[in-house]
Amino acid sequence: MTATGTPTALGAPPLAAPLITPHDDPSRPISLLDPSDAVRLELLPRDFVWGVATAAYQIEGAHDRGGRGPSIWDTFSHTPGRSLHGDTADVACEHYDRWEADLDLMAELGYPAHRFSFGWSRLQPGGRGPLNPVAVAFYRTLIVGMHARGITPWVTLYHWDLPQELEDAGGWPARETAVAFAEYAALVVAEFRDLVTDWITMNEPWCSSFLGYARGAHAPGRTDIGAAVAAGHHLNLAHGLALQRIRSLDASLQVGITNLIQEFVPASESEADRAAADRTDAACNGFFLDPVFTSRYSSAVHDVFDEHGLASVIQEGDLELIGAPTDFAGVNHYQRILVSADPDGGYLQAVERAAAPADTSFGWSVLPESLSNVLKRVARECTSLPIYVTESGASYADYVTPDGEVHDPERVAYFGGYLDAVAQAIEEGVDVRGYFAWSFMDNFEWAEGYSKRFGLVWVDFATQQRIPKLSGRWYGSLIRAHAALPGNGSLAEG
Repeated sequence: MTATGTPTALGAPPLAAPLITPHDDPSRPISLLDPSDAVRLELLPRDFVWGVATAAYQIEGAHDRGGRGPSIWDTFSHTPGRSLHGDTADVACEHYDRWEADLDLMAELGYPAHRFSFGWSRLQPGGRGPLNPVAVAFYRTLIVGMHARGITPWVTLYHWDLPQELEDAGGWPARETAVAFAEYAALVVAEFRDLVTDWITMNEPWCSSFLGYARGAHAPGRTDIGAAVAAGHHLNLAHGLALQRIRSLDASLQVGITNLIQEFVPASESEADRAAADRTDAACNGFFLDPVFTSRYSSAVHDVFDEHGLASVIQEGDLELIGAPTDFAGVNHYQRILVSADPDGGYLQAVERAAAPADTSFGWSVLPESLSNVLKRVARECTSLPIYVTESGASYADYVTPDGEVHDPERVAYFGGYLDAVAQAIEEGVDVRGYFAWSFMDNFEWAEGYSKRFGLVWVDFATQQRIPKLSGRWYGSLIRAHAALPGNGSLAEG
């Protein structure tokens, strides 16, 4: 621990190597401090990208400083009853002020890449006009700091923090918001392309559209299925318009989109459940995969959403823009979901539940083969492009023990199982190039406030103390073990 009370990353005494049993193979225990027991590292490519992921609104804090404007999440979280206990991200992890120590910790733990997002309402407070110079200076300094520590930046342009002024003007259901996003993307990429090569346009547009505009569970908290469908198409269009602008600026940049892809399976063998699972998959996965990779919405997507206005919001040329070639496919995956037919189950006439075992604090399933299945599906049905797992992680009820440590063997088992599922997909021919663990540190978990912890690093939100968890040190060991494999010697030295 430093004189300021901040824990050093690897200063804790070595732990004994307890054994745990991964969910996918009860016969094979994992040594928590021997990553080679958990993941078939030899199957991963030599230049496999290892990283961690965060998002601006969830970690930065400083909600009213540096010229930042309000986003829909500021409004939503400050509205009584919207977030757990009325939690907001006004302070969050104070990364805006503590970024240097956070990057030091990231480097000390041995994480070579960081996927993070730019705050749209920080860089462009009203969603239009020139970029905020204070925000530009902050992000440039942050990225220079990453490079100085050997950390490769991967930037997400939109991770849910729509400027409130744009929501007031119609939000994502309005086509003009997609145009505004493309203008924002062009300004940002022009400013930062000397520092950043790898760009992601959108993070999980399904969440922005359907959680935000249909279910009301996320900002802006609306419950209008027609608005959600329009928002979903315009988020897809925003990706296409932004991609066009980025290509015109610099064709050498690597650009992709990240979609949330869950595995939806019927709860039974009944014809009704199978049909419900197909509808749910089309609505949640196909709506966003199809246009990006095939330049069309499938008949299954139209069957679900045309009655809610999908056909009417598609204009000539939209699908060609949305389906323009990208450089990689980003996959966020968390769980397998069982789907049952239910006539009272809303527009999909279906209900969902997590497949067992569902032992995270979110009640999400932990089945590593579901990630392998999703990766194989994307490669089989969507694209031959390189795939990056841009988010994967699990929340558990972590706590600090009297010895000052955070022991999270469940998360180690999770990452061991899911990373070996990546190796399995690669062995079966899928071109997976990297994995970003969600998340680098505990943070503001949207409508769940501070109640769900996904981090490799513990954050005490009252004091802002950081403590690397067992999983955080294990993940760094895994990365070093891969770098030390025969033929990867230069990686270990670097």
